[in-house]
Amino acid sequence: MRIAFSGTHRVGKTTLVEELSDLLPNYATVDEPYAELEEEGYEFASPPSVEDFEAQLARSIDTLGDNSTRPDVLFDRCPVDFIGYLQAHEDSEAFDLDEWLPRVRGALQSLDLIVWVGIEQPDRIALSSSEDEDLRLAVDEKLRELLLDDPYALEVEVLVVEGAPRARAKQVLQRITQPADTRSRSSPSSSDT
Repeated sequence: MRIAFSGTHRVGKTTLVEELSDLLPNYATVDEPYAELEEEGYEFASPPSVEDFEAQLARSIDTLGDNSTRPDVLFDRCPVDFIGYLQAHEDSEAFDLDEWLPRVRGALQSLDLIVWVGIEQPDRIALSSSEDEDLRLAVDEKLRELLLDDPYALEVEVLVVEGAPRARAKQVLQRITQPADTRSRSSPSSSDT
């Protein structure tokens, strides 16, 4: 299966990918576009600009469209993440979603599942005082809308996970071993901790 992990920053996506990578050794893992671009020398503004998020969106689309990747892959982030960041950005009016939607839809068709990791109450992640909590919350809200309400007909299956890292991993493992005819587009999460 090709599975992407989505969520705002500091919710435990990368930790979940790492946990599942250990449990699913036959799966390849793909780092998030920010890390890939930075490794290649891309210099991000602080805080990231609309152009920076568009560069990550383009990389995410290209990565999903790369047919050389194995059939069993765990992707840290997907194009929807960057739409969420762009819509929550203070300069969001500079982002033309309609221009990107065909490419985003096409890329998402290569995925079997998006695992959404939202902010939980109480929050599981302690934030430093330098982190932008308002942006984090705004992106979480946008992603919830984009993935669960699906206003742009992205038509991807979404699994919402919650709990401790091991419980989240267990929820994903249960989903990927579940027969196809018992799945729904948006699955409620377990409260297993």
